[in-house]
Amino acid sequence: MEKRIQEMEQELKQIRRELHRIPELGLAEHKTAAYIEKKLKELGVDHVERCLETGVIGLIRGQGTEGSIAFRADMDALTVQEPPHPYASCHEGLMHACGHDGHMTILLGFAKYLMAQKVRPRGDILLIFQPAEEGPGGARLMIETGILEKYNITKVIGCHIFPEVPQGKIACRAGGMMARSGEVSVVIHGKSAHGAQPQLGADAVLAAGAVISGLHTILSRNISPLDSGLLSFGSIHGGEACNVVAKEVHLEGTMRAFSDEVYEAMAARVKEAVAFIAKGYGCRGSVEFRHMYRVVKNDPALVRALEEVCGEDYITTPPYMLAEDFSFFQQARPGLFFFLGAGNPEKGFTHSLHSAEFDFDEAILCSGVEVYARLLRQLGLL
Repeated sequence: MEKRIQEMEQELKQIRRELHRIPELGLAEHKTAAYIEKKLKELGVDHVERCLETGVIGLIRGQGTEGSIAFRADMDALTVQEPPHPYASCHEGLMHACGHDGHMTILLGFAKYLMAQKVRPRGDILLIFQPAEEGPGGARLMIETGILEKYNITKVIGCHIFPEVPQGKIACRAGGMMARSGEVSVVIHGKSAHGAQPQLGADAVLAAGAVISGLHTILSRNISPLDSGLLSFGSIHGGEACNVVAKEVHLEGTMRAFSDEVYEAMAARVKEAVAFIAKGYGCRGSVEFRHMYRVVKNDPALVRALEEVCGEDYITTPPYMLAEDFSFFQQARPGLFFFLGAGNPEKGFTHSLHSAEFDFDEAILCSGVEVYARLLRQLGLL
């Protein structure tokens, strides 16, 4: 690791803890945005502006005519109550439980590193601090403002602190690494009747049970065994009393896949199966989808560059059914998204993302800056 990056460790630790204390929900990151804006201006970043009110963009102008490369960090927190500790959240019921405070800190450290260089990069570097990753998808909203065209972005790079990867390792894979995701709402409409006279009604509970069982056969019978998909229902509500045939049941679930083709085939089959299975029980079924994030699909050339700069510290990760709105950037431009290892059982850093106990060794913040710097050199821009 470069000495000048190693020397940032205490400063990055302080920044991370200051950000950790002020977690805010998506599109309401006002304190966070003000903090980042102030830091970028103090560093002398050439141009700083707001986007979507709580998003922040910093432009470091290069000396050449190469297209810009963007580096992205997400900003928002989760509705998780954090247990007391020295740098715990000051906002009741909110916590940076997914490492976004670390992502912002790494990008601020990278900005400091670039501004300290004697020679400017060979192309512009755009630093994107993006709100609302956890929802409703701030990446898509930022892209719709036209920032990629405005700043001539050719590639987008980002990382995620990840406790399932050992500390000191960088994990990635070419192609699909994280899933396309969506939410599914199913309503079964039946006909109410006395529980002792079920023949006079249409039992929505019975139909709902058949629908759940039937939908799970989509994965085994409608999707190739060589492809991956997931369909899980986590909520079911219906009925009025134990001796009344239910007239309506609501199901809520999640649907995920590693390709658009599989995801869209699953969605089409869900609509068909709900309608036909419900009809077989004398009921009517309706489906509503909330299509959310796309597949995190890494550009093979950028993955090869990451392998080169990480050497023996690089590992190929298996794909995860988790979702990330960085995928919207990859829909628009070639992109690289990698995991920054944070798992350290010896220090007790084993808790999963979104856990109230999630934390990490802040030494990895310098590692994130180092990887970004090496990538920029590998790509010929520094």
